[in-house]
Amino acid sequence: MSYSKYTLLQIEEEFGLKNQVVNLFTDIDEIEPSDWLLNLLQIAKELPVRSEKAKSELIVMPILIEMRNRNNKYFTIYSGDSLNVDDKLNGECDFIISKDTHTFDINFPIIQIVEAKKNDIEIGVPQCAAQMLGAKKYNEKRGNLSNNIIYGCVTTGDDWIFMRLSDKIEIDDNKYYLGNLKQLLGIFQHILNNFKLSDNYDKKNRY
Repeated sequence: MSYSKYTLLQIEEEFGLKNQVVNLFTDIDEIEPSDWLLNLLQIAKELPVRSEKAKSELIVMPILIEMRNRNNKYFTIYSGDSLNVDDKLNGECDFIISKDTHTFDINFPIIQIVEAKKNDIEIGVPQCAAQMLGAKKYNEKRGNLSNNIIYGCVTTGDDWIFMRLSDKIEIDDNKYYLGNLKQLLGIFQHILNNFKLSDNYDKKNRY
């Protein structure tokens, strides 16, 4: 079934994953955006950025590229690609953030980002949860070593809700805003740092 058709109740009934609203992040270090990013976002303000496509190109993608550059190309970005796991979990994803393992195909998804439809951020939460589950099962099938946690995010471009999947679906009780760009970048860096720490652990315990 397509990711966009799931509800949180269906995910709980079919996969046994309960959802919980929690405070995901504390003591986040803010990050100063580069002049490059600030210039692009200023251009976005001057343009009629109304459609999901425009927000994707002029707001979301520049932020993701900023984080990729800051992290020595630790991850790569897939936009509009499908992540097909099986008959139950499949479909196109707005953005898939995958560890950059220099392969042609999607190798190691770690963050799923969903663009909110009709500018309603809550509508995207079940879809994001389903895509996070798809990413987790995709990794399990490929034998990827990790801390078995997947992050997700739903955004209108201006508003951002973050999520985390472990043995349950955790939805952050805080929203983050483009107007506080330093904090938003800090959240992304915090998430990436968690994966980097896990990578170091895996390398040490691989032999």
